[in-house]
Amino acid sequence: MATQQLGTALVTGASTGIGAVYADRLARRGHDLVLVARDAARLGALAERLRRETGRKVEWLKADLTAKADLALVEQRLREDESLTVLVNNAGMSVSGTLVEGDIDRFQAMIELNVIAPTRLAAAAARNFVTRKRGAIINIASVLALAPELFNGSYSGTKAYVLNLSLSLQKELEATGIRVQAVLPGATRTEIWARAGVDVDGFPPEMVMEVDVMVDAALAGFDQGELVSIPSLPDPADFERYTAARLALGPNLSRNAPAERYLAQRPDAA
Repeated sequence: MATQQLGTALVTGASTGIGAVYADRLARRGHDLVLVARDAARLGALAERLRRETGRKVEWLKADLTAKADLALVEQRLREDESLTVLVNNAGMSVSGTLVEGDIDRFQAMIELNVIAPTRLAAAAARNFVTRKRGAIINIASVLALAPELFNGSYSGTKAYVLNLSLSLQKELEATGIRVQAVLPGATRTEIWARAGVDVDGFPPEMVMEVDVMVDAALAGFDQGELVSIPSLPDPADFERYTAARLALGPNLSRNAPAERYLAQRPDAA
């Protein structure tokens, strides 16, 4: 990460897994930190370790981002703290099971954490960064954003939202000097699986990436200027072709007449 990006990084979901590794790596790159999560004990232990090992200033905020008051406090920090130069929007959850049979309240909580919170936090950070034409927003999505058939549509839908938000936000901010990156991990060995009632060790081992390896790859993608980083994808041309095919739909997605195949269904077509 270039020198001009150094400052304070705020990392959500920082107490364990992907967020904790991002905190470690960013501190070792020279960033001070603000760590956000619900688990105060783990946050405090991580903050103490990183202060000791890196010499960086590390604060932590206990916050449940599905609670409006807690979310508002983190938003306020992102809007007002001029030392902040990086937001890692990592906090998230998954819910196993189908929409028909699952706990709808759990699905709602997932949408609040995976969609509402990163949207509001990205908006707050961007408004802060724009004033100084400096900053980076890293949004953690998932490869399931591209493959809704592989899990449940509600979870993959939240991650597709994060991807779309990132693509749109980068276009919105492209003239301001602010970087946006969407990270799409595949199956990564973190606690999110156990919390969703899924045994990650039941997956083929060649499918599961260790969390430190994934974060290091994502940061390498950031350093290379990638807007979308898929750490497990061997050939980036595959995603480029996917993007090109999607964009090629553009001229025909909104027209003043229906496609020919629909005209035969009209009553006056006989």
